[in-house]
Amino acid sequence: MSEAATASRSSNLRSGLERAGSITILGGRALVAVFRPPYELGTWIRQMEQIGVQSLGVAGITALFTGMVLALQTAYSLPSLGIKYYIATVVSKSLTRELGPVLTALVVGGRIGAGMTAELGTMQVTEQIDAMRSMAADPVKKLVAPKLAATLIMLPVLTILGDALGILGGLAIGVFQLKITAGLYLNDAVTSLYLGDFLSGVGKSVFFAFFIAVIACHNGLHARGGADGVGRATTQTVVMAAIMVLVSDFLLTKLFYILF
Repeated sequence: MSEAATASRSSNLRSGLERAGSITILGGRALVAVFRPPYELGTWIRQMEQIGVQSLGVAGITALFTGMVLALQTAYSLPSLGIKYYIATVVSKSLTRELGPVLTALVVGGRIGAGMTAELGTMQVTEQIDAMRSMAADPVKKLVAPKLAATLIMLPVLTILGDALGILGGLAIGVFQLKITAGLYLNDAVTSLYLGDFLSGVGKSVFFAFFIAVIACHNGLHARGGADGVGRATTQTVVMAAIMVLVSDFLLTKLFYILF
């Protein structure tokens, strides 16, 4: 029994390492393909529309109410310290450096990651990708690179827009609930932010975009077993992408506080 358990753990470890290596290789190939001509701009634009424009609603709502909740919680948690006059600083700093990029990546990543995996997984199980290879077409260049490029461009854009909406959500609470003047709130929100805060949040979103797109495309390209296999691959993408975002957020936070 013990030997069987040990063998099972060894097999799982080996499988995990093989998957990590395969994802890393695909990420490197896709990144090279993004910058290697020819550039299929039409495909890029379509992917940017699907990934970015169609995610505006969910990203915006998430950021708006996050800012509102953050303002309320901050004011009500420490009322005796007069903390309400620092609401704008707390909201803008927290959203720009941490909550904005992470929540946007989790919400948008779940949506676009599942879509990428389902699309590529369906092509894989119906042998469309094998047909592309037989015609000397590179699936990484044709399918993965446009998705990666669009995600690298649009997730930082969504993060910046989300930060702005979150700050406006805090403004609404500050003005109507806490009776802070709009001018004071906006002045504090702007003056409390530094370039390092902005670069930290945007930098995180670039890394998150890379991880989400590569994991999603890898799971799609390796889907097996028909519709059930595509469903399993899609579920794995959502879970793996969320875990990767949270783990990398910790490491990137340490790094960016050193750099900025």
